[in-house]
Amino acid sequence: MSDLAVLVGRVLIALLFLAGFVQKVADPVPAMTLLTDRGLPGVLIWPAAAFNLGAALALIAGWRVRSAAAMLAGYCAATSVFHLIPSDPWQMSIFVKNWAIAGGCLCLAAHGAGRYRLGDLRGG
Repeated sequence: MSDLAVLVGRVLIALLFLAGFVQKVADPVPAMTLLTDRGLPGVLIWPAAAFNLGAALALIAGWRVRSAAAMLAGYCAATSVFHLIPSDPWQMSIFVKNWAIAGGCLCLAAHGAGRYRLGDLRGG
């Protein structure tokens, strides 16, 4: 049962990052604006989108889950600052969710992919 729960958890977390990838590619302007409003180049959206996609696929496949999850936790922590807008309840909700997702990713980083992964990909 615990391996099944880890698989479902991995997929659910991955779906969030897949959605982030699709959102960034389909409509990059809002994310670019968050970057440029803080003095960063808007083109950083593209490596972020690629990272979202790659890390999500790694979680789904169960490939290098510990590393991918640790990097995703750091990504969530770093990107949370873009949502630290105390006057905007919606952005503050996203800020808190980023930290909650980071927590889930840290659990995956600590415990690995579990038994259910594609082949013996070593690194779960």
